Amino acid sequence: MKNLPQSSIRFPALSVMCVLAVVFLMSSLPAFAQPHVIEILADKDSRFKIGGKAAHQITVKAGEPILLRIEARRGKTWSRDGAVHGFTLLRAKDHTKVPGWDLELMPGKQEFSLKAPTQPGEYVVMCTVICSDDHEGMHMKFHVLP
Repeated sequence: MKNLPQSSIRFPALSVMCVLAVVFLMSSLPAFAQPHVIEILADKDSRFKIGGKAAHQITVKAGEPILLRIEARRGKTWSRDGAVHGFTLLRAKDHTKVPGWDLELMPGKQEFSLKAPTQPGEYVVMCTVICSDDHEGMHMKFHVLP
């Protein structure tokens, strides 16, 4: 290395430092690149069901992106516009609607890209389309973690 100019020696060290900086920055970014995918069945028996889970409740982190994949099956009744179920998120303490979370579900599969509420706490998902005599029982818990 006697005959190499000083700039040649510094360049590899600079490259290594740049690579390490990029790796550090990428690892410190929140894992929000991919949304939290939640698969739900809004069934003909007027119940929300989560695939592969015994307890029908949703748990998410505050502010994380969510992709809801919902399959809606027609119950005994439906609304005039063809919606067979609704999917509305309410704050558990005062039953106020969470903006952007008032969805009408048509028969078949559909996807909704949403953001979890930023306020941690307890929420409730309610069906807003009178879908059968058991419509009042079509709800589930929704937990938002900090």
